[in-house]
Amino acid sequence: MSDAAAIAITNASKLYRKYAHRRQFSTLKSALLKGSLTSELNPDEVFHAVNDVSLEVAKGSTLGVIGRNGSGKSTLLKLIAGITKPTTGTVKVAGRISALIELGAGFHPEISGRENVFINGVMLGLTTEEIRRRFDEIVEFAELENFIDAPVKTYSSGMYMRLGFAVAVHVNPDVLLVDEVLAVGDEGFSLKCLDKFAEFKRRGKTILLVTHGLGMVERFCDEAVWLDGGKVCGTGDPRRIVHAYTTDVEKTEERVLAESDRKIQVAASAKGEDPVVVADQPVSNDEPPDDMFRATQGRWGSGPVKIDRVSLEHNQNETHVFHSGDQLAVRLKVSTTKPVKDFVFGISIFNAEGVCCYGTNTDIEEYKPVEFAGAGEVRFLIEHLDLVEGTYKLDVAAHTREGFQYDYHRLLYTFRVKSQTKDAGIYRPEHKWIFSPNIRITQLPSSGGR
Repeated sequence: MSDAAAIAITNASKLYRKYAHRRQFSTLKSALLKGSLTSELNPDEVFHAVNDVSLEVAKGSTLGVIGRNGSGKSTLLKLIAGITKPTTGTVKVAGRISALIELGAGFHPEISGRENVFINGVMLGLTTEEIRRRFDEIVEFAELENFIDAPVKTYSSGMYMRLGFAVAVHVNPDVLLVDEVLAVGDEGFSLKCLDKFAEFKRRGKTILLVTHGLGMVERFCDEAVWLDGGKVCGTGDPRRIVHAYTTDVEKTEERVLAESDRKIQVAASAKGEDPVVVADQPVSNDEPPDDMFRATQGRWGSGPVKIDRVSLEHNQNETHVFHSGDQLAVRLKVSTTKPVKDFVFGISIFNAEGVCCYGTNTDIEEYKPVEFAGAGEVRFLIEHLDLVEGTYKLDVAAHTREGFQYDYHRLLYTFRVKSQTKDAGIYRPEHKWIFSPNIRITQLPSSGGR
């Protein structure tokens, strides 16, 4: 471990035994003889919560740890905190550690907040006199002056979190470990915590932060590490690592959405050439539901025009995941068993709550049908998909100008819109803010983007 390192992790792994009925745990005698409970187990009977991780964190730096749920982030922090030992490898830490890993960890519910502060402080390495000197400051920071003598079991989750965080940061640690517990705090307390983090950075403290707040990692951390399946997938510049992680997440979302849509479409077309609707009110193949907006996903219509395939594309690549402002093309492969002179193609976009965000068709936009025969293609192009982040569903339809349904696909196609800006509503129009000269304001680099 170098003198410049606050934390040095070398080939660390943490194995856990999978629960199974067919085998009991090894006996203590066999464990002593073989040196490990896991040595008798087959590879499929154990899982690596952390798998051969090597990492060095410089003194005074702030490291953000990101990854999906179950990727090994919390286990890694527990190894660093000494709460659990690595199965193999080594973990070394220079200086005093303060860990805020589990909400209310170390608190006894039956005794008061005051007594818990003293117990927690001693557990973190302070003397009773040191705790007494810092006690008022801890309680004030936690905003619990009126509740400090009440039993901790009467506290809300937010009060638990505030007291635990207040004790952890007032221990004056060399290394502070924080695991996603700030998610339960209100906005005011979260800002106070961020101010405390900034103060720690100025004082040269080392901080490890596990969070799903990717914007916070980009703005606050000096480096980031991405864990997946207990392994390190990337480490380095926060923006680069966050981008690699979000790209991987989007690929996973793409696969999940594509498979979900495929199953729905197969179910909707279970009867081959006579698809049926899945709706609040059962209907025949020839008739749409009484109330189109009450119908759930399904397909109906009696031809002769058919929509044979629907694909959603960005820059000519088929996808289910877009970013706010991206180009969206809906490509319809269509055919007809006989020439028709009366035909209309329509598109509607719905949000996850079933609200129609936009709907149009070729008749509304004054395209006059002349003739359609054989097989063809229709592309509906949106240059800027100005929707806020969320999940959306698509209706596509072919019908006559009077509304007779040739082929209607109801909510069979799902796409997701991603955005760094967490605004509200449905529509995100192009816009800008303009301030008079006496209003001094700075936009953060990661804010305001699509």
